[in-house]
Amino acid sequence: MTLCVCVPARNESARLPILLDALAMQDWPDPIPVSIAINNSSDNSRAVVEAARQRHAGRLNICITEHIFAPDLAHAGSARRLAMDKGLDLLPALDNTALVSTDADSRPPTDWLRNIAAAFSRGADMVGGRIDIDGAEPLPPHVQRLRMAWDRYWANVRTIEDMIDPLPWDPAPRHGDHTGASLAIRAALYLACGGVPAIASGEDRALVMAALAQGGRLVHPVTVSTRVSPRLDGRADGGMAAGMQTLFASAQKNISPMAPAFTHWHERAHWRRQLRMQPDGAALIALQEPLLPPMPHDMVLELQP
Repeated sequence: MTLCVCVPARNESARLPILLDALAMQDWPDPIPVSIAINNSSDNSRAVVEAARQRHAGRLNICITEHIFAPDLAHAGSARRLAMDKGLDLLPALDNTALVSTDADSRPPTDWLRNIAAAFSRGADMVGGRIDIDGAEPLPPHVQRLRMAWDRYWANVRTIEDMIDPLPWDPAPRHGDHTGASLAIRAALYLACGGVPAIASGEDRALVMAALAQGGRLVHPVTVSTRVSPRLDGRADGGMAAGMQTLFASAQKNISPMAPAFTHWHERAHWRRQLRMQPDGAALIALQEPLLPPMPHDMVLELQP
């Protein structure tokens, strides 16, 4: 199939060469279309992308779009939508093609695209990639300890879901990530669900929910992952950097944070299972779950020495 990598970028001249070099090293047999939306930037992002285009000529088919959004639209939703909409123009058709979202500070492994395509070949409509911290920028030990505690927590949540409400197309073992740093979606489904919502934050999650409401099948294969920077000065409100800021702050206080108790996840999995048995149950879940009240954070997250 044909995959187009889509990248929003704002003042990312230091990071874009790392990403583009990693894309050029993919063990993908064909030239790779890449849509880069440089938005509201004041650095030399275009120059470094132009240099990468020359450096990887014949390997990367890079399309550069530059745009200055008005202040009320200068956010992640507008930028990612622009990158992915322009990516559609680089695809030969809607059949057997997909858009692959990533971020400018990502460094995917060489088998990233190949493993995404393999997941599509097994019937997926969307493929989420696990988000790992780039080993070139390791976390401080006390922060890594807290991140590992959260990883264990979410692994337990997935075990509960797989026990009560298993999805045949997304079997265990699986991770739980489907963010803009590694999210692939079939081109036809992208169009059918209206594309990336132009909202200030959470545009990746909103895209996934809209696609699920259309009946899309989301998978989380453990073979699909990318590496990202743990930087604290991100470009998007509520994005990865905001999560890193919270993680660093919690680790600095050396106090175990609170999380929803696993009983709540048991109840949520049963709720999903009951709804899923109805006609168009998956779509109903996607539409109704965001309207549920937030789970209480009533359990201390277990930290291991």
